Amino acid sequence: MPEAMIEFRDVSKRYGALVANDHLTLTIRRGELMTLLGPSGCGKTTALRCLTGYIRPDEGRIFIDGKDVTDVPTHQRELGMVFQNFALFPHLTVRDNVGFPLMIRNLPKDQRTTMTADALRLVRLEGYESHYPRQLSGGQQQRVGLARALVYRPKVLLLDEPLSNLDAKLREEMRFEIKELVTRLGITAVYVTHDQAEALALSDRVAIMNRGRLEQVGTPEEIYEQPQSRFVAEFIGLSNFLEGRIEVVDGATMRVTVGDLKLTVPALPQTGPGQRVLIFVRPNEIELLGPDEPAGENVLEAQVEKATYLGDTMDYRLAFGQGLALRVQGDAQRRVSPGAPVRLRLPRIRCWALPGG
Repeated sequence: MPEAMIEFRDVSKRYGALVANDHLTLTIRRGELMTLLGPSGCGKTTALRCLTGYIRPDEGRIFIDGKDVTDVPTHQRELGMVFQNFALFPHLTVRDNVGFPLMIRNLPKDQRTTMTADALRLVRLEGYESHYPRQLSGGQQQRVGLARALVYRPKVLLLDEPLSNLDAKLREEMRFEIKELVTRLGITAVYVTHDQAEALALSDRVAIMNRGRLEQVGTPEEIYEQPQSRFVAEFIGLSNFLEGRIEVVDGATMRVTVGDLKLTVPALPQTGPGQRVLIFVRPNEIELLGPDEPAGENVLEAQVEKATYLGDTMDYRLAFGQGLALRVQGDAQRRVSPGAPVRLRLPRIRCWALPGG
């Protein structure tokens, strides 16, 4: 079997002057959960609609399990779809909602009964067969949608913002249920969302999109810890950015001047003295030092401008240097008041450099 289950090969889709997908090339491996992540209008839903066959790309080809499906009708692509608004039939019971795809495929009644029961067992809805959607909670309705998408055993499961209509607590519960179900079935899944936490919690890999193009594809750890552009660093998690100029490159490290300060950070390939770079570091990776802790490398003197209590953490805005500022998150049990001087360390291994500045 080929490793690739889904391939977008140079796919473009335009709506007049708007380029929704711009030469999109992406491989989704067999059995993995890939999330298409990005802000509204980035092209992720257009990519999904091209994959389903609801719209046809203007250029490029789409393959599923090695077969070119660019011109294949939606109902012949062996896809299961879970929608944002659940899309359940209010006048049908849970059993009939889940079994509907089997009925329109003209499967025998006894086979439909068995497959429907299997699908409901998968999502832990045994005993709800005779209920109507209005009698179910939001999470139960979403599980009905999952069962309906999986009942005919598709090759690929597609999920389009499936949790956006649920409250925060239920959304968190359902994301783990979806991950566990996809892993247990070994099915290939494509998940579309603008929610960074969802993408990090669910995905084997994440494809971040911006203005119709792929910005970066990688595991959640790679995306979060090693972003390859400012857009990715800003979109995934919180980040501080400092513009600087390379002073010295020494093997695996380089010295960067930021205002009147100097920082030692990991070297950026194919760069040299005088080049502009952008240093970024996460707020939770900056260390607030006690009065007796040694200074050492990358230690700055700063002043607390703002302190916000967030429960288990404190969120600070710190001013330093000549008009520079950093956002820092620290332990809520060790608080610093606005106006107080502080020392902070930017650990070398937690600082990343990007080209430009």
